[in-house]
Amino acid sequence: ENNTAMFRKLCVFALLSLAFAEVFFQEEFNDGWDKRWVKSSLKGEQQGEWTHTAGEFYGDKDAQMGIKASQDARFYGISADMGKTISNKDQDLIVSYTVKHEQKIDCGGGYMKLMPAPLNQEKFGGDDKYNIMFGPDICGTGTRKVHAIFNYKGQNLLIKKNVPCKTDQLTHLYTLIVHPDNTYEIQIDEEKVQSGKLEEDWDFLKPKEIADPEAKKPADWVDDAQIPDVNDKKPEGWDQPQTITDPEATKPETWDDEADGEWVAPQVPNPEYKGEWKQKMIPNPNYKGPWKAPMIPNPEYTPDDKLYLQDGMRYVGIEIWQVKAGTIFDNIIVANDMAEVKAFTDRTWKANKDAEKAKFDKAEEERRKVEEEQRKVMEEQRKKDEEEKKKEEAAHPAAPAEEEDEDDEEEEEKKPELHDDL
Repeated sequence: ENNTAMFRKLCVFALLSLAFAEVFFQEEFNDGWDKRWVKSSLKGEQQGEWTHTAGEFYGDKDAQMGIKASQDARFYGISADMGKTISNKDQDLIVSYTVKHEQKIDCGGGYMKLMPAPLNQEKFGGDDKYNIMFGPDICGTGTRKVHAIFNYKGQNLLIKKNVPCKTDQLTHLYTLIVHPDNTYEIQIDEEKVQSGKLEEDWDFLKPKEIADPEAKKPADWVDDAQIPDVNDKKPEGWDQPQTITDPEATKPETWDDEADGEWVAPQVPNPEYKGEWKQKMIPNPNYKGPWKAPMIPNPEYTPDDKLYLQDGMRYVGIEIWQVKAGTIFDNIIVANDMAEVKAFTDRTWKANKDAEKAKFDKAEEERRKVEEEQRKVMEEQRKKDEEEKKKEEAAHPAAPAEEEDEDDEEEEEKKPELHDDL
């Protein structure tokens, strides 16, 4: 009977989980995608164009069609209405999508945003408020990280931990999971790369403790780690002048005391000089370490068990700048159930990643072969040019330097004669 009751409870729990599982938004950028998304024109001529493509290498072309930032040095903005305003109150929030930096990106964003209403989608830009910003950002070698930014009481808070992103040319899956117990997890390609507590890894709240501003360092506090050794005595004969009269110097025979003054031998470095003597230092037996004010409860700290909560989310958007364009976005899903997300990403990203890599590897192999052939052609041409040069030099040897000098001398001798004739 106990087992039967437990089984019934598990069944009820499973049914409730299914009832509450919800996909708030998903996009595979198949037919009709441009009817669901609104391109921003905020930046005018500096606004980049989105193209619909699977890129140069893929597993299944139709399945991997996404939107690509197509123009270098442009701003990009595009957004979609999720159809209703959502909240993650008392439930998980999962944001997942794929990014492919096919262009060997040097500087540009690959992140996306969840945003509240109202939003003028045709003028969507960087100044518009957002709930969450998540995804990779690359610029040179200094910035290669995953952003995870939450808006809390009007402030955009960046994660304090460093989360490295992928920098190759393949499609990668980025996933952010926020739990109602105020914990989180970041995954790349279904592998956990960072996790922890929201309160610890973002500056949502004031610190729980602060250094006591009223505390003062005790007058007898010893913070000198070392002291001179009183038993260390200066050796006899230590003190010697830094320079001495040069014992080998002699007065020059041409020196005239009346004209030149009294002769004084020059000074030279003293080989016996050892510098200033100092007592050696030893550990201070009374050393207490650097003084720090004791920590006390922070009167400005206010706990908040709803750090995870994001109300009013309505739009999904991509708002980036790219120096070298070419990034492809695809397979976006926003949901409250990891099983739903997993089913979606298995069907989209996972089903094609191996075939895509195989095609990429083959393309790279072909590229290397072409480059090697080009290198060989250039090397053969270089050798050919060198042989031609040698033949040319052998056929027309340069006049010997001596003959050239004689010719120059003859020309110089002729010049006066010409001058006399004039």
